[in-house]
Amino acid sequence: MKPQKARPLFPIMLTVFLDLLGLGIVIPIAAPLLLTPGEGMLPPDYGTGARAIVLGFLLGIYSLAQFFGAPVLGALADRHGRRKILLLSLAGTAAGYLLFAEGIARQDILLCFFSRLLDGFTGGNISIAYAAIADITDEENRAKNFGLIGMSFGLGFILGPFIGGVLANPAIISWFNLATPYWFAAGLGVVNMFVLILFFPETLQQRKTRKVSLLTGMRNIRNAFAQKRLRAIFLTVFLVTFGFDFFTQFFQVFLIGKFSFSPTDIANLFGYIGLWLVLTQGLFMRPLNKRFSSESIVAWTILLLAIVFPFLLWPARSWWIYVIVPFIALFSGITTPNLTAIISMQVPSEEQGSILGMRQSMQALAMAGPPIIAGFITGININLPILSAAVCTVAGWIVFVTLFRKPKSPPGAGGY
Repeated sequence: MKPQKARPLFPIMLTVFLDLLGLGIVIPIAAPLLLTPGEGMLPPDYGTGARAIVLGFLLGIYSLAQFFGAPVLGALADRHGRRKILLLSLAGTAAGYLLFAEGIARQDILLCFFSRLLDGFTGGNISIAYAAIADITDEENRAKNFGLIGMSFGLGFILGPFIGGVLANPAIISWFNLATPYWFAAGLGVVNMFVLILFFPETLQQRKTRKVSLLTGMRNIRNAFAQKRLRAIFLTVFLVTFGFDFFTQFFQVFLIGKFSFSPTDIANLFGYIGLWLVLTQGLFMRPLNKRFSSESIVAWTILLLAIVFPFLLWPARSWWIYVIVPFIALFSGITTPNLTAIISMQVPSEEQGSILGMRQSMQALAMAGPPIIAGFITGININLPILSAAVCTVAGWIVFVTLFRKPKSPPGAGGY
């Protein structure tokens, strides 16, 4: 069994925290930026429906680029090590934020789209961090340590949206505007690169040469569904991610349309969700994984997540949202690291970068569609994205409980 090494865990968690802090900072910005005519990013005669469609494509193009970039980075991380490729990924993230800030300053929507393409293609940060965790963790502790990544993710989401809401508010400092959070996030990306250089040790012991091309993502999707032992779990990941992304990407639009949320309101709510993600990882993950297998846990949490989504449509007053979203954070916060652990346990250690890059590619493909679809169906009814989230998540649960079978031993898993 592979011994667990505790020393690299902290720099990995810090890297993820800083990366998600930057992502959290810009969360409250995109929807107000495009849905508000006074911001000047789109022609003033664009109606709400047209603006929602453009927003959907702007959000979706990031994930589409990540679909092609994530498996490339995963394969490169298997060949050249986690540290070098993670540094390249962080550099692309910082550059993407800089370009988006400049796009806002110039009111250039095309530059914003290009920045999202760049950031998406190089945005394999979390996938590489998961591979580094798999490098240093035995099978028994893997879900727990993936949960630590989830806790770092949640901490970034607590502070990030709050900071973003502050930095976008000119009432606090006169020169603050919707571009300021992106400038700040770019600076965080640079800081993260220095943290990586100074404190992040290389975790990959056995490197593997793989062919790298832009079509790797397409081949990985084909291979994932061609292998019987991977087909069900990856289809589960696809459907659950597809459903959850209807919520994460267009919940801002729902909040603005139904409750007239400002960027600060959105920031506070997402920070609150992040708080519950941290509590989930810190309080529930370890005892659950000690008592139950990852397979038995997600068989319940996926279903419960699907049940909670429609409750978001019920409140007539916004404070009820704060009652409901902790349950979404709880069930999604438990589901994600356990699904990742299940995937990780399907292959030996030298293939962790590729299979987790495959997972990232699968998630990116699933994340590309919902914002684009939501952009169109929001014009029909603002509730449809939330209902779509529930339907897709139920479908993912059905696939998991009916089709997934845990293998007796992963091929070549003797190194664990």
